[in-house]
Amino acid sequence: MERRESTWAVEVEQLVKTFDDFVAVDHISFRVRRGEIFGFLGPNGAGKSTTIRILCGLLEPTSGRARVGGFDVTTAPELVKQRIGYMSQRFSLYEDLTVEENIEFFSGVYGLRGPVRAQRIEQVLRWSGLEDRRRTMTRLLPGGLKQRLALGCAIVHEPPILFLDEPTSGVDPTVRRHFWDLIYGLSEQGHTIFVTTHYMDEAEYCHRLALMYRGRLIALGSPASLKQWASAEGVIFLETTDLEATLRLVQAADVGEVAIFGSGLHIRTTRPQSAMDRVAQLLERAGIAVKRMESIEPSMEDIFVAMIEAEERRAS
Repeated sequence: MERRESTWAVEVEQLVKTFDDFVAVDHISFRVRRGEIFGFLGPNGAGKSTTIRILCGLLEPTSGRARVGGFDVTTAPELVKQRIGYMSQRFSLYEDLTVEENIEFFSGVYGLRGPVRAQRIEQVLRWSGLEDRRRTMTRLLPGGLKQRLALGCAIVHEPPILFLDEPTSGVDPTVRRHFWDLIYGLSEQGHTIFVTTHYMDEAEYCHRLALMYRGRLIALGSPASLKQWASAEGVIFLETTDLEATLRLVQAADVGEVAIFGSGLHIRTTRPQSAMDRVAQLLERAGIAVKRMESIEPSMEDIFVAMIEAEERRAS
């Protein structure tokens, strides 16, 4: 089977996937560099998982082309599968097996045999910090250790390209941070990491980001370049003694786009100082005390919301 040498680990050109009349993936194109951490983001139903299934050789595209590791996903799906590792948010581990038995199972699935297999099992146990738990039943592991084990099983065959689908879903921030340290280490070793996440703070950890919405790719670039796109708008963080009343008041004042963000509000506006003056006057009249009001740098969540709203305006 022909393999095309390239500096790109993943190449997608005008990819389309339809299910009857529904267009799940709509003419998307992008490329992922070798060794890159590539973030693939978007709301539920945007087409992310469908795209990943195509790239993993599990689903045939309707039209367009995609290459992973130099192989065409349509004509050589089995060769693609040999070049990748995959980890989903629903840990594909066997709860009734021990830690070591899970690694042994997946090493066999990936075709490892003999001394190489034994060596890789030990390497994964050391890398994941699970040497002392090798005989522990997997169902007894806490979530963070299950996560490490699942990633270890995905890389036991040393694949050059890793697809991680919502890998940190449901774990606490400390565990997520440690998991990303592992991802950085794999990237530094030359692995390409293709990751989906719904945690917007994790987007900052990626080298480049792609944002999907309704099957289309609406943004592509580094976190810094996407922030530059949003530089025309400022963001005000506003926290008061009455969040709900403040939200209604700011929405009625029409000073900018407003959304609840943590304990306060984010107000996107092209005139931050004017908006703050206006909001301060309205709050004073309403008898609502301000705890904090200041202009801040837009978060990745602010930026993605702005991009989706811009896409909605273009489509209407």
